[in-house]
Amino acid sequence: MVSWREQPTRYDIEALQANTSRVGRVISVRWALVIVLVVYSAIAGAAYLSVMPIPELATRMIIPALALGFVVLYNTFYQINYKRLGNIAVWNNLQLALDALVVSVLVYYSGGVSSWFWSMYSLFILEAAFILPRRRDVWGLAGVCMILLGGIEWLELLGVLPHVVIPFAANEIFRDPVYVAVRFGWQVAVIAGTAAVATQLVGEQRAAAAQRQTLVLLDETTGLYSRSYFLRALSAEIRRAQRDSRALHVLLIDIDHFGEFNRRFGIELGDQLLQRLAVAITTCVGEAGDVMVTTNLVARIGGEEFAVLLAEDESIGRPPEATDAARLAERLRTVIGATTVSNAGVTVSVGVASLPIDGASTDDLLDAADAALASAIDAGGDRVVVASTLSPRADDDADDLTRDEHDARTFDGIDSSDLRSLDR
Repeated sequence: MVSWREQPTRYDIEALQANTSRVGRVISVRWALVIVLVVYSAIAGAAYLSVMPIPELATRMIIPALALGFVVLYNTFYQINYKRLGNIAVWNNLQLALDALVVSVLVYYSGGVSSWFWSMYSLFILEAAFILPRRRDVWGLAGVCMILLGGIEWLELLGVLPHVVIPFAANEIFRDPVYVAVRFGWQVAVIAGTAAVATQLVGEQRAAAAQRQTLVLLDETTGLYSRSYFLRALSAEIRRAQRDSRALHVLLIDIDHFGEFNRRFGIELGDQLLQRLAVAITTCVGEAGDVMVTTNLVARIGGEEFAVLLAEDESIGRPPEATDAARLAERLRTVIGATTVSNAGVTVSVGVASLPIDGASTDDLLDAADAALASAIDAGGDRVVVASTLSPRADDDADDLTRDEHDARTFDGIDSSDLRSLDR
């Protein structure tokens, strides 16, 4: 599901990126369809020349040619602008509606009930199933196609629309209500069947992709470990730490106002910043031990949220204590604040939780770290908060907030002047 709210969460941004990629592939497919139609029109026009004079053929072809030109224009516009469009869901639905309208023009000017162009509706329903987030949107497009097609055929039957006579067709058949009813019934069945099959197959494909995503080891954008791997590793390391009676620490890092950064500079620059921050965090944590060999671990667990599992610190020659984790968090905040892309950067809020002080399980530690992070965000960001320093009341209040609520509170009322790096 893709939404584009005024204050997008990290999930909105990631979903928008995935949908934008799908739309790009669909645009490429549409260009292939345009080429096929152009070639077909040239061949069909040559065939029609054997049964009608050129002036008559040109008269009949002018409106379908204009419709095809309209497709070229809006597909060109969409290809140039689809990465920058704000509410991409609205534009997707608009473009598909225009596709259905153009097909209806082709159906009408190629014989109405005798036309074979109606089968193109099925192609655009398949396209809709691929890029639209909800099944009801696909069925909505299928309904629009049925209404447009039925309107042409039944209005011709009733004499409201003049019938366009074409060669190679039984041109009086449109006057037979039984034939029109039977043929339209079959067309509705095919369009509905296409929508049913498309939504079922694409739905299963998306569910399988979501399942695979939960099992993926690395985050595609940053190269860091994924959220699912981090949770599995954290659970295992907690058991080891408890067995060895040593401390273990979780640091949650949230980029302040990352949605504003993306809106101002674009998602692509936002991805570049995430990649540089990943390197900066990994390097900083690496000073406490080789993160690819020891139990220390860095992961991206959300659109703008990172997590660090700190269990060793070679620089001090002993397992790190809570104070060591807090010092690392401050170091991370400073290093990230100095990291820029195209002279723009961000600040971060960091929450720190420690085993056994703040919890004895994965959920307890993450809840404590999340409460500390929420406290840092509520205090204005660009700071580190240690869970053990929170008062019980503050801790309870933070637990009552969901992560999306934290995001909303972070974004509420911000101004671009609040962003240190954006005003450099």
